[in-house]
Amino acid sequence: MRSIAKTVVLFVKREDGPTAVEYAVMLALIVVVCIAAISAIGKNANSTFSRVSSATGG
Repeated sequence: MRSIAKTVVLFVKREDGPTAVEYAVMLALIVVVCIAAISAIGKNANSTFSRVSSATGG
């Protein structure tokens, strides 16, 4: 029983867990920003191509 308590205390004291969580949160935020940017660029590109296509009679 004492070894289990020691293991739990060591696990809580280690900083690997919180660091991994921080990296996961940062990665999630980066992914959200990338998806938003790609979506905005895609909409702008689509409107530009549509405008060029209609101007050339396509």
